[in-house]
Amino acid sequence: MILLGSSSETRAKILQSRGIAFKQAGCDFDEDALKQTIPKDFVYHAAMGKMQACENRWGLDLPILCADTVVTAHGEILRKAKDEADARRILNLQSGSDVAIITCMVYKSVQKMLIDLSQTVYTFAPFDEADLERYLASGEWRGKAGACMVEGFCKPYIQHVKGYESCAMGLTVEKLEPWLDV
Repeated sequence: MILLGSSSETRAKILQSRGIAFKQAGCDFDEDALKQTIPKDFVYHAAMGKMQACENRWGLDLPILCADTVVTAHGEILRKAKDEADARRILNLQSGSDVAIITCMVYKSVQKMLIDLSQTVYTFAPFDEADLERYLASGEWRGKAGACMVEGFCKPYIQHVKGYESCAMGLTVEKLEPWLDV
């Protein structure tokens, strides 16, 4: 059994799909306070901050797993969209571009600690305007890093992928499994 220090439904589904026993509890960490502008630095500091917050709150009675994910295109960190106009701007940056989805996960138990920084790069075809408008109207982009859903809206536009799909979904489970104390 591990503690998933995240309120992400997607991360929980990834663990469930692999038969990994966990309990889920979000930990208070203010990502907006981070000043890093380099995507890999940002995601590393966010994941480490979440781990520290969870460890302070829960201790290490159970091994803790925390993660953070950012989407980046044209060197810009594409955070969660603030509103529909911001989502449109973010998605237009991704349309017809290479988009890197970077996940840092931290697994810590009394015996060991794993820090993994992985990225998956997608090459997207240009998004159809009508499709984009339907997606924006649906609100499915809310709460998603880069307003991106590679398993949803963006899927038909994928021309090439390099990396793990699980990384793009927020948890590189293939790299986690060998480290589990379960």
